[in-house]
Amino acid sequence: MARRERHDGKLEHPREVELLASPIRQEIVDTLEALGGEAPVAAIAAQLGRPADGLYYHLRLLAAGGLLDELPTDGDGRRYRTRSGGARLRLRYRPGATANARAVARVAAGMLRIAGRDFGAALGDPAVAVEGPRRALWASRTKGWVGAAELEEINRLLLRLGELLRRPRAPRRDRLLSLTWVLAPVAARPARRAAAPRRGRRSI
Repeated sequence: MARRERHDGKLEHPREVELLASPIRQEIVDTLEALGGEAPVAAIAAQLGRPADGLYYHLRLLAAGGLLDELPTDGDGRRYRTRSGGARLRLRYRPGATANARAVARVAAGMLRIAGRDFGAALGDPAVAVEGPRRALWASRTKGWVGAAELEEINRLLLRLGELLRRPRAPRRDRLLSLTWVLAPVAARPARRAAAPRRGRRSI
């Protein structure tokens, strides 16, 4: 099988971005990256807890779209490799009324659906740590005001979290976690004036 040109990992064209609007395809790519960028279908299926037969359709779409390479079959079955050669796939945003922006929004919505499923599944485990320095289950939402310095620090911390989670599996690093976050500017709304009480009615 001829080896195609390596993908730079940056997804911008709406057709490429739309491939990841499907949560299952996001999970396949995430799992493949967590397994080092190359793995047999059986290993991907085992990690996802899904039958391998149910993944082939999505794997073929990802390969046809240029995100994965299907490798020659060997002793452990069909294998796939990320076209980016180990670099994580990243979305390039083109804000505004663009096809890219609409596709990216659908991918983000898919990410949040996966996060909700992961959280709900973990919450059903009575042994999961929810307190202390090794807490493994956490959901939070914070909204507040920041300046340029705080925004730069937030970005540094988010990049650092990504670096920690991208480390390869090792004997003392064998627990799989998922982290999903959204950082978005919010337009501040002007305070609404209280309505004047109607005549003849008591204001409580």
